[in-house]
Amino acid sequence: MAPMGIRLSPLGVAVFFLLGLGVLYHLYSGFLAGRFSLFGLGGEPAGGAAEPEGDGGAVDLREMLAVAVLAAERGGEEVRRVRESNVLHEKSKGKTREGADDKMTSGDVLSNRKMFYLLKTTFPTVQINTEEHVDASDKEVIIWNHKIPEDILKEITTPKEVPAESVTVWIDPLDATQEYTEDLRKYVTTMVCVAVNGKPVLGVIHKPFSQYTAWAMVDGGSNVKARSSYNEKTPKIIVSRSHAGMVKQVALQTFGNQTSIIPAGGAGYKVLALLDVPDTSQEKADLYIHVTYIKKWDICAGNAILKALGGHMTTLSGEEISYTGSDGIEGGLLASIKMNHQALVRKLPDIEKAGHQ
Repeated sequence: MAPMGIRLSPLGVAVFFLLGLGVLYHLYSGFLAGRFSLFGLGGEPAGGAAEPEGDGGAVDLREMLAVAVLAAERGGEEVRRVRESNVLHEKSKGKTREGADDKMTSGDVLSNRKMFYLLKTTFPTVQINTEEHVDASDKEVIIWNHKIPEDILKEITTPKEVPAESVTVWIDPLDATQEYTEDLRKYVTTMVCVAVNGKPVLGVIHKPFSQYTAWAMVDGGSNVKARSSYNEKTPKIIVSRSHAGMVKQVALQTFGNQTSIIPAGGAGYKVLALLDVPDTSQEKADLYIHVTYIKKWDICAGNAILKALGGHMTTLSGEEISYTGSDGIEGGLLASIKMNHQALVRKLPDIEKAGHQ
């Protein structure tokens, strides 16, 4: 007697095959749904762990600009929310070189967390320097949705790739903290800068309380422009509030009694004072001078914007500022646009000495 066997018809094979595919699809679609949901801004994977993307061989500066704008605005939301709550949790990180308290608030910390982790999650292989300490226990993963705003696409029509290892990002999560604690809101900004091989190539300055954002890319485009004219003979000079007295005497000797000094807070605010900014709270100046030590996250974004618009930011002795290595510069700074910058440097040989008096 022949052995019994089980024979499946072609139709039966097809049915089993389709059932198997259905099971696999059901299982895998749940996984994909969980992963794809992270591409919406604000999504976090379980456990708060960021997964590096790719080997980081190259990054697109146009994409970096889009994320930098978003980071500055997200940080600004935290800055505004904390200030409006009037619960700042203000404390001192120590003393500045001038002996003043180096203040920090919840606005600084929360803005820093939003800005740093958005940039780090999107560009995990680039170097990011930020003013505030990054606490790993507060890690937050915010995934960019890969949408570049129309105003950026209009100005910068093609990608601009550079090696990731050549890039350094500088973040200032809350510029003008002293003024922030005094509720002098117009001076406050959040800033992001991208430097390539130490040269500033794109900058973003965001004003949280007027919600104005200026951005520019060197050899790319911008959403801000220079004013039509500047007074080089008797300029309005914008300086730090604490430096007004020491700069005024030298400025009057150099430019005459018609020149004026504008005391202000925040390096970002001071750079915007040189530009055509549609913000009624923004003062206007012809020059920006700083006479003491300053951190690079305070000035990199402004330097990039000025450079993109044909302006200059150097030390007081006229040296270009490199945005690698140490986090500060010793030689003060001079910022101008549509002026003979080197002639200004030669006019102000003694102004740095004012910072050491």
